[in-house]
Amino acid sequence: MTKPLPTAPADLDHFDLAILDILQKDNATPQRVIGEAVHLSAPAVQRRIKRMEESGVIEANVAVLDPARLGQPITILVEVEVESERIDLIDAAKRSFAAAPEVQQCYYVTGEADFMLVIIVASMAAYEGLTRRLFFANHNVKRFRTVVVMDRVKTSLAIPLT
Repeated sequence: MTKPLPTAPADLDHFDLAILDILQKDNATPQRVIGEAVHLSAPAVQRRIKRMEESGVIEANVAVLDPARLGQPITILVEVEVESERIDLIDAAKRSFAAAPEVQQCYYVTGEADFMLVIIVASMAAYEGLTRRLFFANHNVKRFRTVVVMDRVKTSLAIPLT
């Protein structure tokens, strides 16, 4: 379920970082265009991208969708506090949250809350149903706090590259 944390940053040179910067903006950029921008041949770019995919630096190539245009206009942030922090119960919560398609992001965190979730739903009725399944039906959930997003000012998974 959980990925081990890397012990050290990946060994990337300035070409790799320049390629990643372009891919974070538009991963459909042709390798020829990337090569021209970073002063490498297209085959060299292809080899570097393949190496970064195999090493896990590039985790996925995805399309970023507009949830409102797809009938999922409500974004909700949820703090979840659990009753017991027994590892088997924490792992069960992680699996439950990860399996729910409405949960876009799930973080196991420090502080008063144990988890922070980013949830996308079509309606408040849909969210109520989700709370019944994820929180009320889970006897280890002590409490949860809901914050409804009024405006998606910035959503990004881009990592600042030096």
